[in-house]
Amino acid sequence: MSQLQNTDQLTPARRVQNSVLLAPAEHTASMFDVIAAQAASADASRCLDPIMVAALKASPALALAASRELGGGEATVAGMGAELASVAAACASTAWCLWNHWSVFHLFCGALGPEQAPLLASIVGAHESVCFGAGAGSRVFGRIEAGGDGDGNGNGDWVVLEGKATFASGSRYADWSGVAFALGDGSRPPNPDELRFTILRLDDPAVRIDPTWDGAALRASATDTVSFNGVRLPLARCTPWYGANRAAAFRDPKLPMIHPRYREDWVGLSDLWLAYMAVGVVQAALAEATNDIVGRKAIMGASMANFGTVQTNVGSVAAACTTARAAVQAVAEEVDQRLSRGDIATEADFQRQGAVSSTALALCQDAMVTLLRTVGGNGLRESGTFERRWRDLAAMPIHINAHPDRIHTRLGQFLLGLESTRF
Repeated sequence: MSQLQNTDQLTPARRVQNSVLLAPAEHTASMFDVIAAQAASADASRCLDPIMVAALKASPALALAASRELGGGEATVAGMGAELASVAAACASTAWCLWNHWSVFHLFCGALGPEQAPLLASIVGAHESVCFGAGAGSRVFGRIEAGGDGDGNGNGDWVVLEGKATFASGSRYADWSGVAFALGDGSRPPNPDELRFTILRLDDPAVRIDPTWDGAALRASATDTVSFNGVRLPLARCTPWYGANRAAAFRDPKLPMIHPRYREDWVGLSDLWLAYMAVGVVQAALAEATNDIVGRKAIMGASMANFGTVQTNVGSVAAACTTARAAVQAVAEEVDQRLSRGDIATEADFQRQGAVSSTALALCQDAMVTLLRTVGGNGLRESGTFERRWRDLAAMPIHINAHPDRIHTRLGQFLLGLESTRF
């Protein structure tokens, strides 16, 4: 009898979980089975199950990124990361949409500020979700129409938006969209003081969502293009858009904020949460792979689990996953501790969030490659779950917010005292 058969009675999934030590989810745990049950069909149909989406919206999950002033759960950064890891293990497309909602809602709160707190609170209270298209090719302009009741008080102006915003993840499931635009007609490059930001309802008849996502990994993430065709909204709902210097601008204590948490730049937090998601995907893939390996026969009937290379590879994948989890959790808890002390982040803090996240994502990416080599060609069969998880994980390290080329360039510029080239 082999040594493997003399081990304790823990399942492979439990052994992997005990090794990686991801914190348990609290707010989405009860939905894990429902989310997982629709993962395969979501991947095949490119659409999350509407019943599952409705249940997720009805749960407390959407409000975790909202401060208590807005009626939200005001969850910790590390706690939200644990939630995303759990959801990603069940369905990465669902996690991507939830991650995007949390990230951009955090941005909306920082950008719109206390003046729009009632509007933001109404979104939280209605269990509504948000999206924000601002990818390559986005081009939205706004013209001002004077007079009327644009501020709701009978004496404000209006702005009319035309153009499109790309890479709006979660748009098909969302209720609101953020939009960064420039005042003018687009006939010349805008000046920085002409840049504006606002939010608007996606059920406006002048808004159209074009299903432009072509199904590369995370197929149900609804990363589409939102078109604005004469959308009219109050100019008073618009605020200056800080663009490239957003992170530094929000750290200015003179700039009013709804809550200190919104001084933390949304890109840094989104990177941390993205790394948590990657850890969840790798942990789930490893758990299923080890379960399969234990009972699988290789060529000539030999036990696959008894191959030394298989044992080494499985161990190295678990080690990489654990290291990625420990690194990203340490930085997430650092953010939470800073917020509890009332300290404002520095540029070094922001750079560290991106650098650690990018490195953790790279560890997960390498681990998934090793795991695929271990399970072999069977891993890419459509009948299993590994191929889907392998594709989903592949998309995470190259997302623009956490792309290593961008992250490492910015960090190098910071260390050398050069001007940053981030957006």
